[in-house]
Amino acid sequence: MNRLVNQPANRPANRSMHRPDVILTGIKPTGSPHLGNYIGAIRPALALARRSPEAHALYFLADYHALTLVKDPVRFRDLCHELAATWIACGLDPDRQVFYRQSDVPEVFELSWILSCSTSKGLMNRAHAYKAQVDRHTRGHMRSGGDVDAGDVEAGVNMGLYSYPILMAADILLFQAKYVPVGRDQEQHIEIARDIAARFNRSFGDVLTLPLYLSDPSTAEIPGTDGRKMSKAYNNTIPLFGSREQLRRAIFGIKTDSSPPGAPKDPGTSLVFQIYRQFADEDRTDTMRNRLVQGRITWKAAKEELFDLIDGLLERPRAVYEELMADRSRIDRLLEAGACSARELARPTMEIVRQAVGR
Repeated sequence: MNRLVNQPANRPANRSMHRPDVILTGIKPTGSPHLGNYIGAIRPALALARRSPEAHALYFLADYHALTLVKDPVRFRDLCHELAATWIACGLDPDRQVFYRQSDVPEVFELSWILSCSTSKGLMNRAHAYKAQVDRHTRGHMRSGGDVDAGDVEAGVNMGLYSYPILMAADILLFQAKYVPVGRDQEQHIEIARDIAARFNRSFGDVLTLPLYLSDPSTAEIPGTDGRKMSKAYNNTIPLFGSREQLRRAIFGIKTDSSPPGAPKDPGTSLVFQIYRQFADEDRTDTMRNRLVQGRITWKAAKEELFDLIDGLLERPRAVYEELMADRSRIDRLLEAGACSARELARPTMEIVRQAVGR
Protein backbone atom coordinates (compact mmCIF):
# COMPACT_ATOMS: atom_id res chain seq x y z
CA MET A 1 0.00 0.00 0.00
CA ASN A 2 1.25 3.49 -0.79
CA ARG A 3 2.20 5.47 2.28
CA LEU A 4 3.85 8.71 3.25
CA VAL A 5 7.51 8.15 4.03
CA ASN A 6 9.52 10.35 6.45
CA GLN A 7 8.18 13.66 5.28
CA PRO A 8 7.49 16.93 7.06
CA ALA A 9 3.99 18.20 7.61
CA ASN A 10 2.26 19.67 4.59
CA ARG A 11 1.74 23.40 4.37
CA PRO A 12 -1.67 24.41 3.02
CA ALA A 13 -2.11 26.39 -0.16
CA ASN A 14 -3.73 29.80 -0.28
CA ARG A 15 -7.02 29.49 1.55
CA SER A 16 -8.87 31.30 -1.22
CA MET A 17 -8.61 28.17 -3.34
CA HIS A 18 -10.96 25.53 -2.01
CA ARG A 19 -10.65 22.29 -3.96
CA PRO A 20 -10.41 18.55 -3.30
CA ASP A 21 -7.02 16.94 -2.70
CA VAL A 22 -5.12 16.43 -5.95
CA ILE A 23 -3.23 13.22 -6.72
CA LEU A 24 -0.88 13.65 -9.67
CA THR A 25 1.15 11.11 -11.62
CA GLY A 26 3.28 11.57 -14.70
CA ILE A 27 5.52 9.23 -16.69
CA LYS A 28 8.22 10.24 -19.16
CA PRO A 29 7.94 8.59 -22.62
CA THR A 30 11.56 7.59 -23.16
CA GLY A 31 10.94 3.96 -24.07
CA SER A 32 8.22 1.41 -24.72
CA PRO A 33 6.25 0.65 -21.51
CA HIS A 34 7.36 -2.45 -19.60
CA LEU A 35 6.26 -4.46 -16.58
CA GLY A 36 8.34 -2.30 -14.25
CA ASN A 37 6.37 0.79 -15.33
CA TYR A 38 3.12 -1.04 -14.75
CA ILE A 39 3.95 -2.53 -11.34
CA GLY A 40 5.88 0.43 -10.00
CA ALA A 41 3.87 3.39 -11.31
CA ILE A 42 0.77 2.75 -13.40
CA ARG A 43 -1.00 0.13 -11.28
CA PRO A 44 -0.48 1.82 -7.89
CA ALA A 45 -1.43 5.26 -9.26
CA LEU A 46 -4.70 3.94 -10.68
CA ALA A 47 -5.42 2.01 -7.48
CA LEU A 48 -4.81 5.12 -5.37
CA ALA A 49 -7.36 7.08 -7.39
CA ARG A 50 -9.93 4.30 -6.92
CA ARG A 51 -9.35 4.39 -3.15
CA SER A 52 -9.73 8.18 -3.09
CA PRO A 53 -12.86 8.93 -5.16
CA GLU A 54 -13.23 12.35 -3.50
CA ALA A 55 -9.83 13.49 -4.82
CA HIS A 56 -8.94 14.89 -8.22
CA ALA A 57 -6.75 12.32 -9.98
CA LEU A 58 -4.53 13.77 -12.71
CA TYR A 59 -2.37 11.70 -15.05
CA PHE A 60 -0.07 13.12 -17.68
CA LEU A 61 2.55 12.29 -20.26
CA ALA A 62 5.71 14.15 -19.28
CA ASP A 63 6.61 14.48 -22.94
CA TYR A 64 8.85 17.54 -22.85
CA HIS A 65 10.90 15.95 -20.06
CA ALA A 66 11.74 13.22 -22.56
CA LEU A 67 13.42 15.71 -24.91
CA THR A 68 16.50 15.61 -22.69
CA LEU A 69 17.08 12.11 -24.12
CA VAL A 70 14.89 11.48 -27.17
CA LYS A 71 16.11 13.36 -30.26
CA ASP A 72 14.21 11.53 -33.01
CA PRO A 73 10.85 13.29 -33.62
CA VAL A 74 9.19 10.23 -35.16
CA ARG A 75 10.27 8.03 -32.26
CA PHE A 76 9.18 10.77 -29.85
CA ARG A 77 5.61 10.79 -31.23
CA ASP A 78 5.47 6.99 -31.24
CA LEU A 79 6.55 6.79 -27.60
CA CYS A 80 3.93 9.35 -26.56
CA HIS A 81 1.17 7.37 -28.29
CA GLU A 82 2.43 4.09 -26.81
CA LEU A 83 2.41 5.48 -23.28
CA ALA A 84 -1.03 7.08 -23.64
CA ALA A 85 -2.49 3.85 -25.03
CA THR A 86 -0.87 1.92 -22.16
CA TRP A 87 -2.49 4.06 -19.47
CA ILE A 88 -5.93 3.66 -21.01
CA ALA A 89 -5.50 -0.06 -21.65
CA CYS A 90 -4.48 -0.54 -18.01
CA GLY A 91 -7.69 1.03 -16.73
CA LEU A 92 -7.45 4.81 -16.87
CA ASP A 93 -10.84 6.27 -17.89
CA PRO A 94 -10.38 9.63 -19.66
CA ASP A 95 -14.09 10.37 -19.14
CA ARG A 96 -13.67 10.24 -15.36
CA GLN A 97 -10.04 11.22 -14.80
CA VAL A 98 -7.97 14.08 -16.16
CA PHE A 99 -5.47 12.70 -18.67
CA TYR A 100 -3.32 15.08 -20.66
CA ARG A 101 -0.05 15.70 -22.44
CA GLN A 102 2.31 18.07 -20.62
CA SER A 103 3.10 20.04 -23.77
CA ASP A 104 -0.60 20.84 -24.26
CA VAL A 105 -0.68 22.87 -21.03
CA PRO A 106 1.36 26.06 -21.59
CA GLU A 107 0.78 27.17 -18.00
CA VAL A 108 3.28 24.50 -16.94
CA PHE A 109 6.07 26.29 -18.78
CA GLU A 110 5.03 29.75 -17.63
CA LEU A 111 5.12 28.58 -14.03
CA SER A 112 8.43 26.79 -14.64
CA TRP A 113 10.06 30.09 -15.64
CA ILE A 114 8.58 31.96 -12.68
CA LEU A 115 9.82 29.25 -10.31
CA SER A 116 13.27 29.21 -11.90
CA CYS A 117 13.63 32.87 -10.97
CA SER A 118 13.22 31.94 -7.29
CA THR A 119 15.32 28.74 -7.36
CA SER A 120 18.99 28.73 -6.40
CA LYS A 121 21.63 27.17 -8.61
CA GLY A 122 22.93 25.38 -5.53
CA LEU A 123 19.69 23.43 -5.25
CA MET A 124 19.98 22.30 -8.87
CA ASN A 125 23.61 21.31 -8.30
CA ARG A 126 22.39 18.74 -5.76
CA ALA A 127 19.95 17.01 -8.13
CA HIS A 128 20.78 13.31 -8.56
CA ALA A 129 20.44 13.21 -12.36
CA TYR A 130 22.84 16.12 -12.85
CA LYS A 131 25.36 14.78 -10.34
CA ALA A 132 25.21 11.29 -11.87
CA GLN A 133 25.98 12.65 -15.34
CA VAL A 134 28.93 14.66 -14.05
CA ASP A 135 30.21 11.66 -12.08
CA ARG A 136 30.07 9.45 -15.18
CA HIS A 137 32.16 11.93 -17.17
CA THR A 138 34.59 12.43 -14.29
CA ARG A 139 35.17 8.68 -13.96
CA GLY A 140 35.64 8.42 -17.70
CA HIS A 141 38.38 11.07 -17.65
CA MET A 142 40.08 9.45 -14.69
CA ARG A 143 40.09 6.02 -16.37
CA SER A 144 41.64 7.52 -19.49
CA GLY A 145 44.29 9.29 -17.41
CA GLY A 146 43.28 12.75 -18.61
CA ASP A 147 42.93 15.89 -16.57
CA VAL A 148 39.46 16.50 -15.17
CA ASP A 149 38.21 19.80 -16.59
CA ALA A 150 34.88 21.24 -15.41
CA GLY A 151 33.80 21.92 -18.99
CA ASP A 152 34.58 18.35 -20.06
CA VAL A 153 32.76 16.59 -17.21
CA GLU A 154 29.63 18.63 -17.92
CA ALA A 155 29.79 18.03 -21.68
CA GLY A 156 26.85 15.62 -21.56
CA VAL A 157 24.65 17.94 -19.48
CA ASN A 158 22.07 19.95 -21.41
CA MET A 159 20.10 22.68 -19.68
CA GLY A 160 16.98 20.54 -19.88
CA LEU A 161 18.65 17.91 -17.72
CA TYR A 162 20.04 20.54 -15.36
CA SER A 163 16.72 22.37 -14.86
CA TYR A 164 14.60 19.21 -15.03
CA PRO A 165 13.61 19.43 -11.32
CA ILE A 166 12.17 22.92 -11.84
CA LEU A 167 9.95 21.78 -14.69
CA MET A 168 8.88 18.79 -12.61
CA ALA A 169 8.08 21.12 -9.73
CA ALA A 170 5.91 23.18 -12.09
CA ASP A 171 4.11 20.01 -13.20
CA ILE A 172 3.19 19.37 -9.58
CA LEU A 173 2.71 22.83 -8.10
CA LEU A 174 0.54 24.13 -10.94
CA PHE A 175 -2.25 21.82 -9.81
CA GLN A 176 -1.64 22.26 -6.09
CA ALA A 177 -1.00 18.51 -5.95
CA LYS A 178 -1.01 17.13 -2.43
CA TYR A 179 0.11 13.57 -3.20
CA VAL A 180 2.55 12.37 -5.87
CA PRO A 181 3.08 8.59 -6.12
CA VAL A 182 6.72 7.96 -7.06
CA GLY A 183 9.40 5.32 -6.95
CA ARG A 184 12.33 5.62 -4.61
CA ASP A 185 14.54 7.16 -7.30
CA GLN A 186 12.10 10.06 -7.74
CA GLU A 187 11.65 11.02 -4.10
CA GLN A 188 14.35 13.70 -4.30
CA HIS A 189 12.41 15.49 -7.05
CA ILE A 190 9.41 15.85 -4.75
CA GLU A 191 11.65 17.13 -1.98
CA ILE A 192 13.10 19.68 -4.41
CA ALA A 193 9.57 20.69 -5.45
CA ARG A 194 8.79 21.29 -1.78
CA ASP A 195 11.92 23.43 -1.41
CA ILE A 196 11.04 25.45 -4.50
CA ALA A 197 7.46 25.99 -3.31
CA ALA A 198 8.60 26.96 0.19
CA ARG A 199 11.05 29.53 -1.15
CA PHE A 200 8.39 30.99 -3.46
CA ASN A 201 5.90 31.18 -0.59
CA ARG A 202 8.42 32.96 1.63
CA SER A 203 8.84 35.63 -1.02
CA PHE A 204 5.29 36.00 -2.31
CA GLY A 205 2.90 34.64 0.31
CA ASP A 206 1.12 31.39 1.01
CA VAL A 207 0.39 30.48 -2.61
CA LEU A 208 1.66 26.98 -3.41
CA THR A 209 0.90 23.64 -1.77
CA LEU A 210 3.96 21.71 -0.63
CA PRO A 211 3.50 18.22 -2.11
CA LEU A 212 4.02 14.89 -0.39
CA TYR A 213 5.37 11.84 -2.13
CA LEU A 214 3.71 8.45 -1.76
CA SER A 215 6.08 5.52 -1.80
CA ASP A 216 5.22 1.82 -1.83
CA PRO A 217 8.26 -0.10 -0.53
CA SER A 218 7.02 -3.38 -2.00
CA THR A 219 7.11 -1.99 -5.55
CA ALA A 220 9.88 0.58 -5.20
CA GLU A 221 12.34 -1.47 -7.28
CA ILE A 222 11.12 -4.15 -9.69
CA PRO A 223 13.89 -6.52 -10.82
CA GLY A 224 14.63 -6.89 -14.50
CA THR A 225 15.69 -10.04 -16.34
CA ASP A 226 19.30 -9.63 -15.11
CA GLY A 227 18.52 -8.85 -11.46
CA ARG A 228 19.14 -5.12 -11.63
CA LYS A 229 16.25 -2.68 -11.44
CA MET A 230 14.02 -3.11 -14.49
CA SER A 231 15.02 -0.19 -16.68
CA LYS A 232 15.24 0.74 -20.33
CA ALA A 233 18.75 1.99 -19.60
CA TYR A 234 19.84 -1.56 -18.68
CA ASN A 235 18.03 -3.25 -21.57
CA ASN A 236 16.59 -5.75 -19.08
CA THR A 237 12.88 -5.03 -19.39
CA ILE A 238 9.88 -7.27 -20.01
CA PRO A 239 7.56 -5.58 -22.53
CA LEU A 240 4.04 -4.81 -21.38
CA PHE A 241 2.27 -4.83 -24.72
CA GLY A 242 4.65 -6.52 -27.10
CA SER A 243 3.60 -9.69 -28.88
CA ARG A 244 3.04 -12.92 -26.97
CA GLU A 245 6.30 -14.22 -28.44
CA GLN A 246 8.20 -11.14 -27.25
CA LEU A 247 6.74 -11.61 -23.79
CA ARG A 248 7.73 -15.29 -23.76
CA ARG A 249 11.29 -14.58 -24.91
CA ALA A 250 11.78 -11.93 -22.25
CA ILE A 251 10.43 -14.13 -19.45
CA PHE A 252 12.51 -17.11 -20.51
CA GLY A 253 15.53 -14.79 -20.53
CA ILE A 254 15.21 -14.11 -16.78
CA LYS A 255 18.42 -15.00 -14.99
CA THR A 256 18.25 -18.04 -12.67
CA ASP A 257 20.79 -20.01 -10.66
CA SER A 258 22.13 -23.41 -11.62
CA SER A 259 19.90 -25.46 -9.30
CA PRO A 260 19.26 -28.86 -10.90
CA PRO A 261 15.72 -30.25 -11.29
CA GLY A 262 14.43 -31.48 -7.95
CA ALA A 263 16.74 -29.28 -5.89
CA PRO A 264 15.24 -26.78 -3.41
CA LYS A 265 15.23 -23.20 -4.67
CA ASP A 266 15.26 -19.99 -2.67
CA PRO A 267 12.20 -17.79 -3.44
CA GLY A 268 13.91 -14.88 -1.67
CA THR A 269 16.61 -14.67 -4.32
CA SER A 270 14.54 -15.83 -7.30
CA LEU A 271 13.84 -13.14 -9.90
CA VAL A 272 11.12 -15.34 -11.37
CA PHE A 273 9.33 -15.51 -8.02
CA GLN A 274 9.76 -11.80 -7.29
CA ILE A 275 7.97 -10.94 -10.52
CA TYR A 276 5.42 -13.75 -10.15
CA ARG A 277 4.27 -12.52 -6.74
CA GLN A 278 3.48 -9.09 -8.20
CA PHE A 279 0.76 -10.63 -10.37
CA ALA A 280 -0.47 -13.73 -8.54
CA ASP A 281 -3.02 -13.76 -5.73
CA GLU A 282 -2.01 -14.89 -2.25
CA ASP A 283 -2.93 -18.56 -2.75
CA ARG A 284 -1.03 -18.90 -6.03
CA THR A 285 1.95 -17.08 -4.55
CA ASP A 286 2.07 -19.41 -1.54
CA THR A 287 1.78 -22.44 -3.81
CA MET A 288 4.65 -21.29 -6.02
CA ARG A 289 6.80 -20.48 -2.98
CA ASN A 290 6.25 -23.96 -1.52
CA ARG A 291 6.99 -25.70 -4.79
CA LEU A 292 10.27 -23.81 -5.13
CA VAL A 293 11.32 -24.50 -1.53
CA GLN A 294 10.47 -28.19 -1.86
CA GLY A 295 12.16 -28.55 -5.25
CA ARG A 296 8.91 -29.59 -6.93
CA ILE A 297 9.26 -27.26 -9.91
CA THR A 298 12.04 -26.56 -12.41
CA TRP A 299 13.06 -23.09 -13.48
CA LYS A 300 11.70 -23.79 -16.96
CA ALA A 301 8.30 -24.76 -15.55
CA ALA A 302 8.29 -21.75 -13.22
CA LYS A 303 8.96 -19.45 -16.15
CA GLU A 304 6.20 -21.14 -18.13
CA GLU A 305 3.75 -20.51 -15.28
CA LEU A 306 4.89 -16.91 -15.04
CA PHE A 307 4.32 -16.45 -18.76
CA ASP A 308 0.86 -18.02 -18.64
CA LEU A 309 -0.09 -15.84 -15.66
CA ILE A 310 1.03 -12.53 -17.18
CA ASP A 311 -0.15 -13.36 -20.68
CA GLY A 312 -3.62 -14.20 -19.38
CA LEU A 313 -3.84 -10.99 -17.36
CA LEU A 314 -2.68 -8.91 -20.33
CA GLU A 315 -4.95 -10.47 -22.95
CA ARG A 316 -7.78 -7.95 -22.68
CA PRO A 317 -5.60 -4.86 -22.02
CA ARG A 318 -3.42 -5.84 -24.98
CA ALA A 319 -6.48 -5.83 -27.26
CA VAL A 320 -7.45 -2.34 -26.05
CA TYR A 321 -3.87 -1.14 -26.54
CA GLU A 322 -3.71 -2.48 -30.09
CA GLU A 323 -7.07 -0.93 -30.94
CA LEU A 324 -5.90 2.48 -29.72
CA MET A 325 -2.57 2.27 -31.51
CA ALA A 326 -4.44 1.51 -34.73
CA ASP A 327 -6.29 4.86 -34.38
CA ARG A 328 -3.76 7.35 -33.02
CA SER A 329 -5.93 10.32 -33.88
CA ARG A 330 -8.32 9.05 -31.21
CA ILE A 331 -5.48 9.12 -28.67
CA ASP A 332 -4.71 12.72 -29.66
CA ARG A 333 -8.35 13.74 -29.26
CA LEU A 334 -8.53 12.20 -25.79
CA LEU A 335 -5.34 13.97 -24.72
CA GLU A 336 -6.50 17.30 -26.14
CA ALA A 337 -9.80 17.01 -24.26
CA GLY A 338 -7.86 16.19 -21.10
CA ALA A 339 -5.65 19.22 -21.62
CA CYS A 340 -8.72 21.48 -21.69
CA SER A 341 -9.75 20.08 -18.30
CA ALA A 342 -6.22 20.40 -16.95
CA ARG A 343 -5.99 24.05 -18.01
CA GLU A 344 -9.27 24.78 -16.22
CA LEU A 345 -7.80 23.31 -13.04
CA ALA A 346 -4.55 25.21 -13.54
CA ARG A 347 -6.14 28.61 -14.12
CA PRO A 348 -6.80 29.52 -10.44
CA THR A 349 -3.20 28.78 -9.49
CA MET A 350 -1.77 30.87 -12.31
CA GLU A 351 -4.07 33.78 -11.53
CA ILE A 352 -2.81 33.84 -7.94
CA VAL A 353 0.83 33.31 -8.95
CA ARG A 354 0.67 36.18 -11.44
CA GLN A 355 -0.91 38.45 -8.87
CA ALA A 356 1.65 37.41 -6.28
CA VAL A 357 4.64 38.35 -8.45
CA GLY A 358 3.01 41.67 -9.39
CA ARG A 359 1.91 40.99 -12.93
